[in-house]
Amino acid sequence: MSDSYKLKVKPGKTYLLRLINAALNDELFFSIANHSVTVVEADATYVKPFVTDTLVIAPGQTTNVLLKTKSPAPDAAFYMLARPYFTGMGTIDNTTVAGILEYENPKNLENAPLFKPSLPAINATNVVANFSNMFKSLATNKFPINVPQKVDKRFFFTVGLGTNPCPKNQTCQGPNGTKFAASMNNISFALPTTALLQSYFFSKNGVFTADFPDSPLHPFNYTGTPPNNTHVINGTTKVEVLPFNASVEVIMQDTSILGAESHPLHLHGYNFYVVGQGFGNFDPKNDPSKFNLVDPVERNTIGVPSGGWVAIRFQADNPGVWLMHCHFDVHLSWGLRMAWIVLDGKLPNQKLPPPPSDLPKC
Repeated sequence: MSDSYKLKVKPGKTYLLRLINAALNDELFFSIANHSVTVVEADATYVKPFVTDTLVIAPGQTTNVLLKTKSPAPDAAFYMLARPYFTGMGTIDNTTVAGILEYENPKNLENAPLFKPSLPAINATNVVANFSNMFKSLATNKFPINVPQKVDKRFFFTVGLGTNPCPKNQTCQGPNGTKFAASMNNISFALPTTALLQSYFFSKNGVFTADFPDSPLHPFNYTGTPPNNTHVINGTTKVEVLPFNASVEVIMQDTSILGAESHPLHLHGYNFYVVGQGFGNFDPKNDPSKFNLVDPVERNTIGVPSGGWVAIRFQADNPGVWLMHCHFDVHLSWGLRMAWIVLDGKLPNQKLPPPPSDLPKC
């Protein structure tokens, strides 16, 4: 208790708290006992303010909240708790981390009670979905949005886990002695020894191929009974090429091959708009009509719902090579990533600049 982090506050004040999930492999619930907060920002972008008692933050995400303290100062202290949200296979350290919200100059702090918030269950997917759906952009004249209303390029990516044969002379922890792997559209991405950006800029052949599939090569019931073959295509460096300034829509679909699981997907080089999300398999006939193209939240990291899907849109106006990957460190190491190449535009300020002269060579 004496070593716990203490946030000392004054009564009747409003504090801005910036919350960052710096965990490597955990999405986190966060709550302060007997206090609610007003969410005002997500991933460095203003959102329509909303009040909540519990927050959900994925690795790499940030959230600014306003905390209004009580007045007069209560004769009590309050736990600030965080604990993982997890729906996948295997075991997880579900330890609850704690800090203490403490008011200055309480009357009797030594004997004051210490209140503890009630956090959701570790697998409370509905709580996560309801929280995620509360985020909307401000979409005002001062803070406008620029969500693409028409789409030039559409993609459907499955996101999830699979297996690979266990290498000889190794002990693997996957089903039936296999090795765990992760993939997008069943391709487990392996980084080459030469940097993708360097090989693209200098037109070096043999480093990558521009044939990442726009949709799964073998469609199946993504959130139903898993297919018999759980193996992924391993060790391939395939990229997706986009014309400059193309408007892009990506549907990311979770799979239940080794159990449904939330995957926080992060896109380098861009913010994107989250125009829709839901559970089960994405329905290309009916779900697009429900997309929010008026005030969708703008983010750079979004959780693909456990047993569901998320739809994002962005304008490909930043030339270069950009990774999109799961923000769980273990899934990233297993290959849950892909790369976009955004081609140059016609104007000088729309072209990828050359590397600096002192850049170390790969």
